[in-house]
Amino acid sequence: MKVIFLQDVKGTAKKGEVKEVSDGYARNFLIGKGLAVEANAKNMSDLAGKKSSEQHKADVAKQEALAAAAQIKGKKVVCKSKAGQGGKLFGSVTAGNIADLMAEQLGVKVDKKKISLSTEIKAFGTYTAEVKFLAGISEKLTVEVVEE
Repeated sequence: MKVIFLQDVKGTAKKGEVKEVSDGYARNFLIGKGLAVEANAKNMSDLAGKKSSEQHKADVAKQEALAAAAQIKGKKVVCKSKAGQGGKLFGSVTAGNIADLMAEQLGVKVDKKKISLSTEIKAFGTYTAEVKFLAGISEKLTVEVVEE
């Protein structure tokens, strides 16, 4: 019997796969526990619709990531910070601060987890941060820290 898997089943198949399994295994275990459905015409067309929908969402996300990467390419953000003794910063400039500055100065909203810093920013100067939008889509950003 052909079935469409609704969930991953260890050692058998992954979610979304169509596979031929024995009738007893399909009826008693897979369909009985809601892990799979029979691969009839209606269920196959539903699966095709879901796959095309997921592909469309992935394409839209990729286009948005490419547009955001192009928007920050070669740009820099300026961070104004208070200084303590000896020109050192109070605290440090974090990825969260850079994400806020990007939204404010460049109009690009990015999750702070997608920003990686090569070194900790604890003094004035110019630094480089890498913003990873999606797998394979990343861009470098210059961060300039100046005294307030």
